[in-house]
Formats: sequence, structure tokens, C-alpha cells
Amino acid sequence: MSASELPADHAELMDGVYRWQRHIYDLTRKYYLLGRDQMIFGLDVPANGRVLELGCGTGRNIALAARRYPDARLYGLDISAEMLETASKAIGRDGLSGRVVLARGDATDFDAKTLFGIERFDRIFVSYSLSMIPGWEKTVSAALAALAPGGSLHVVDFGQQEGLPNWFRRFLRGWLKKFHVTPRESLREVLESESRRTGASFCFGALYRGYAWLAVVKIAHSYLPSMGEVAPKARVGVKCQAPRPGATRRPSPSRGG
Repeated sequence: MSASELPADHAELMDGVYRWQRHIYDLTRKYYLLGRDQMIFGLDVPANGRVLELGCGTGRNIALAARRYPDARLYGLDISAEMLETASKAIGRDGLSGRVVLARGDATDFDAKTLFGIERFDRIFVSYSLSMIPGWEKTVSAALAALAPGGSLHVVDFGQQEGLPNWFRRFLRGWLKKFHVTPRESLREVLESESRRTGASFCFGALYRGYAWLAVVKIAHSYLPSMGEVAPKARVGVKCQAPRPGATRRPSPSRGG
């Protein structure tokens, strides 16, 4: 999908939301977008790997990933021209322009070959964006279709705050609604279903008593997913433990399913 074909309503909404917020976004969001660093430190990017972030925003996560994986090539996609302007400046200030490519596009329907000149990525990650994307389920499918064999999709987003007091959940939901953010109750089910469809392994973890959810979908080396195809076998039900910054911890298969 080209920039001229982007869904106008959502693109305009995001530009309106972030036209001014983008200048203070990273300063304010670090206090409640929890789990982003854990996800990035757990990417375990292969040598000379290609990494795509869907909903790259200000470029904060891409810059961190670039520093963590110095031989990786980074790509960022966002529907907001305002956010991409901020990201481009930040990437330039950090001296990463030679390793990072940014493009404007719709995360639910993107053509990586047209936007970036490549079709498949070793890692794709989505950080607190699915909760803002209409038709977010399509983003999951599109991401899996853009993975290389052996690649993985990493997602961190708001959970259901299942281990936190009800008053906190109500307060958080009301506040997030002001920014057009809706925690996806079916996030785990959708990711697990897509894992079955593509024959991928699936791991999931709840962070901070369910404040955030972290998930990884890993494609088999011998299986290349395509939209609409159903794999004959799937391996799901893998426990996912969030790695701490500075250490990478691999998920281990759960027992009994």
C-alpha cells in the first residue's frame, strides 16, 4: 500500500494525536509503556539480521535495537507522518541513518518489497501499537507473512491488568481512551490462533501483574507462511519469560501442552 492509499481517517487521527505529543512522547511514555526494553533485549537478532518495527513512532525502540544489535539492519513503519518526522531526526542525531530505513505505511496492509526493497525479515516487533490500530488482527497476519523462515514476531502491549485492583483497571482504561488506546482482550487468543495457522511456536508472558502482555511467535525454519494458508501441525503453549535488560533468556516449552 502506497502513502497515497493509506486509510485517511486513521492517518489523520494519528497525526492529530501526535502533532504536539511527539515532542514529549518519549519523556512521558517511559513511565507506563512497560516491557519495551525486555522485548528488545529478547529479540536475539541473528548476525546481519533484518529487523522491522511496525508502528515505530518516534524511533525510540529502533534506536535501542540498533545499539543492542550493532550488525543488524533496522526498518520502521508508521502511519503517522508527524511521528516519522520525529523518528527521522532522532535516528540522524544518533548517527544511525546508515542502518535504519523508515517508511510511511499501514501496518495492517503493507508491501515490504515496495517500501523497503526486501520481502522478509528475521525479526518483527510491535510495541504498544496493536492497541491503537483498527483491524489490528490484520497486522498480526501481515507481520507473520513478512517473516523469513526461522523468524519471529515479538509483541508487547497493554494486558488486561488481571492481577491489579479493579479501580486501577478502570482508571487506566478511562485514561487510555483519551488517546484512542484500547487494550486488546483477545490478543493472546489471536496470536495463538495465528501460531496454529502458520505452524509456529508460541510463547506468552504477563508482566507486572498483567499490566502488560509479552508474546513471541516463532516461525519454523522449514515453513514459510503465506496469507490464508493453514499449516498441518502447530506447536503452541510455550511459556514465555521476559528477559531482563542485559540478559537474554530463551522461552522453554511448557509441560503438558
